[in-house]
Amino acid sequence: MVTLVVATTVDPASIGPASALLSMPSWHPGPRLQGIPSFVNNEVRLLKHDNSIVREDHLDRRWEEATGEFVDEVIFLSKHTAVSNRPALTIHPIGVPHLQEGDVLPAGGKPGWAAPPNPRIGPWLRLLKDIAESHNLIPEFEVTLEATHHGPETNTPTMFVEIGSTEEYWKRQDAAQAIALLVWEGLGLGGGAAVGDWRRNGGQNKVLLGIGGGHYVPRHMDIIIKDGVWVGHLISGYSLPMEDPGSSKVQEGTYGIGGTWKQAIKVSFETTKAAFPGGEILAHLDHKSFKSWQKNAITGFLAEQNIKIGKPGHFC
Repeated sequence: MVTLVVATTVDPASIGPASALLSMPSWHPGPRLQGIPSFVNNEVRLLKHDNSIVREDHLDRRWEEATGEFVDEVIFLSKHTAVSNRPALTIHPIGVPHLQEGDVLPAGGKPGWAAPPNPRIGPWLRLLKDIAESHNLIPEFEVTLEATHHGPETNTPTMFVEIGSTEEYWKRQDAAQAIALLVWEGLGLGGGAAVGDWRRNGGQNKVLLGIGGGHYVPRHMDIIIKDGVWVGHLISGYSLPMEDPGSSKVQEGTYGIGGTWKQAIKVSFETTKAAFPGGEILAHLDHKSFKSWQKNAITGFLAEQNIKIGKPGHFC
């Protein structure tokens, strides 16, 4: 089983960390994948293509078909953009589980799809915070998770690791070095133990499935930043389209509320469960982000689907 680390030459926040990572010991050239060069270090394969990072679909399957090596996880290196332009180092799962056939795909993926979230997301967030602090990137850079969004399409546990939020910061060598060190240490390439291996969870088997809140999931972050918390999909409010039933909202329950919110929750739960075999998936709701009729509908649907709801103390 191998790990794919994917970078693109057209993005300075992608190729910068990739170049810093490749400057570390023991890399050597690997096989080309349909013209894409690869580099090998133990069980890690770094791919460096020339396309948009969110448009190169099925790299996991394509690598397996070309080499016979089973891909265990995928890690994409990318830039982050934000209206605030605030410098940030971010990690997030990917998918567009709320979209339907015919909807516009602004940044890749497939309608109604989400990749299994990489189990390393929570542990790597905490490691990234430690690395950023030791490299004096905090408080200039915010270290945060983002909600599940965009492509490309994969079917293997996946995460994005990003530098934001403007070209000035995408090109920052100290930020690139921090991301490279995250991958180096996180995958155990320096000889230490890899960070975030679900198979060595030490009996801590509760997994947070975030539902609601803004793009930077602050209510979920309050829990995830603590040691030992595993993270699945993080579905923000904008990925839970719910049609206000108006005056009938009390009588209708979950059945009169249209929108693709049920689909988004179900897909996110199923792919999170697939990523954490044997784990107990607990939905954590950002209650303050919902109106009462929305919260009632969501909790009712979770009960119908036998998805347990977790409170902050359940994850410690």
